[in-house]
Amino acid sequence: MATREELSAFLAGVERRAFKQASFAVRDNDAAMDIVQEAMFKLADNYGGSRPAAEFPPLFTRILQNAIHDHFRRLKVRSTWITLFSALTPANDEDADPLETLEALTGTEQAESALDKVSRHQVVAIIEEEVARLPRRQREAFLLRYWEDLDVAETAASMGCSEGSVKTHCSRATHALAKALRARGITP
Repeated sequence: MATREELSAFLAGVERRAFKQASFAVRDNDAAMDIVQEAMFKLADNYGGSRPAAEFPPLFTRILQNAIHDHFRRLKVRSTWITLFSALTPANDEDADPLETLEALTGTEQAESALDKVSRHQVVAIIEEEVARLPRRQREAFLLRYWEDLDVAETAASMGCSEGSVKTHCSRATHALAKALRARGITP
């Protein structure tokens, strides 16, 4: 059975990746933080003292995925109630559409214009193409450092090379990406 120290170490190690995963899924940093905290509490409460530490990664992944699904279920239920309550609009204003009175929260995908969405998707596709064109070691270093958010030492261990090599690969990758993106008209 896992000790408190093993549980704490696991949670500290998985925190950033879990937040990034939840943030990408729900596109709301506050909700993502709540989801990750909920998943961590469930792991600690239900399995912290009853399972070996080796079982934590798959358990936590499943708990996190369930918490994300629960978040979307709650949103669906809320939108159903909003729709039901919208039927209670005053009868004298027949042309009023309650959905038109609701405003999207600033910074959410719903508040983004169609042009912004298309533009963002195009830029992401171009960046993915350019990352795919990088040499294998540069791409590997770049993705581990900046996508997986590993530090230099972790990246070096993962790639089986020195920390200096990781820094060199990352530097070359970022310069190559910047040059390729500028050539395609994408600037910061």
